[in-house]
Amino acid sequence: MKRSSGARLGATAAVSALTLALITGCSDSGSDAKDAKGSPDSGSSSSAPAAKALTPAELEKLLLAQGEVKGYRVTSGDDTLPKSKKAVKTDKADCDPLAWATAGLAPGQTDASASNSVAEDKASTATAQPDSVEDAFDVNMTFVGLSSYDGDGAEQAMKAVSGGVTACSGGYGLAAGEEKSKVTKVAPAKASGLGDESVAFSEDVDMDGEGTATFHTEVVRKGNTVATFYTVNFAALGTGKAAEIPAAVVKAQVAKLK
Repeated sequence: MKRSSGARLGATAAVSALTLALITGCSDSGSDAKDAKGSPDSGSSSSAPAAKALTPAELEKLLLAQGEVKGYRVTSGDDTLPKSKKAVKTDKADCDPLAWATAGLAPGQTDASASNSVAEDKASTATAQPDSVEDAFDVNMTFVGLSSYDGDGAEQAMKAVSGGVTACSGGYGLAAGEEKSKVTKVAPAKASGLGDESVAFSEDVDMDGEGTATFHTEVVRKGNTVATFYTVNFAALGTGKAAEIPAAVVKAQVAKLK
């Protein structure tokens, strides 16, 4: 017997710690970055000047702004995403970069980061008026994070993400604020191929007795700046259908990076 759309929305939204716990009320203004200790890339020139990280203010200016992607609206990430990695914890250190990327946080070790959200703007289409409460939630929302690094920190961040996809294939435990959830599976996914390198992965999440939900994340490096993209559709949480990361959003954001 089918439950009402409102009941299904309430149940699925309430148990999805990977989404709701990461984007509501678990911010921490404290800094928790550490010095990156990765070895320099063997192919880099020793005479080339070391890359210098952009500041958070400079990254804010590189985030997508309203009107830059047709059919999408842009919202500041200040009140929707965690501000500190202290708010996002896993039970496997190798899985930390995956959880951080999902939360719009820097997947590597840096203090320089900024984030926002980019959602489908259905008011700009013929389906501006939703037929039900569930339809109103049927919107793909992408959380975008930018981070910048000194030296080879960006390359090391990408290696940490790639390594995490392999090391965490069997899943990991995630705690965000007071909420806890279980990622049961991590698998590589097809990346956009944009920037200097890109990595994508999917995560299956136990919905606390409501089945399993699949989420996609992509991480793209351009120079010493890393962009992360994580997309969720709240109306689809209980359907088993994964929301795809909009190619237009990734393309537009990467194009703005230096």
